[in-house]
Amino acid sequence: MNDAIIISDVHLGSNICQSKKLQKFLDNLPPTSSLIINGDLFDSLNFKRLQRSHWKILNSLRDISKHTNLIWVRGNHDYECADISHLIGAEFINEYQFVSGCNIIMVVHGDIFDKFISQYPILTKVADQIYRLIQRYDAHFNTEYYYSGLAKRKSKIFLRSSEQICERAKLYAGLHRVDSIICGHTHFPIINTTGNIPYYNCGSWTEQNCSYISVSNGVIDLNYFSI
Repeated sequence: MNDAIIISDVHLGSNICQSKKLQKFLDNLPPTSSLIINGDLFDSLNFKRLQRSHWKILNSLRDISKHTNLIWVRGNHDYECADISHLIGAEFINEYQFVSGCNIIMVVHGDIFDKFISQYPILTKVADQIYRLIQRYDAHFNTEYYYSGLAKRKSKIFLRSSEQICERAKLYAGLHRVDSIICGHTHFPIINTTGNIPYYNCGSWTEQNCSYISVSNGVIDLNYFSI
């Protein structure tokens, strides 16, 4: 039994949401005390954009909440979703802490550490739309997400921003005296154990390689899911 399973950046309502993979994952969810959605469950609150498979995800989450502690950590795309969270049986909060083994673990989306968003909001939106177009191209032409992956690997701005988020997250965790911190937001799954406080990123469910984090008796693992 896991103490927690953590996913992030599902982006229901977007054309790049890997809803079929996520549905398969939820249908075969590993035994866990808690399922934590670490931000950006929705892409926006325009529910007209939700596809049938996206509504099915919400139904599955509601069913899971009947026997599993369901936590929804606020992401920068989620806005005010307290009322919606009640409909799926989730607790909607800004950040979450829990104990596993002898470790105190903090879960926070990570956008609060992203200074680029606040400093360049218009440029952020433009870059986000361009990246989504590349992802849609990859999906349509079955290029196994080669070009979107290449864009991330070659983007100095993205890589530097990811590094800064990691550094700021570790400092934040130190101030709150926790043993580990788990973020989302960057869509970039990673484990960084340098320094005193390990940093983990869940990745996302919009890429080809969908990822999640499992926590059991203080051990944190990054996992990949494929159908």
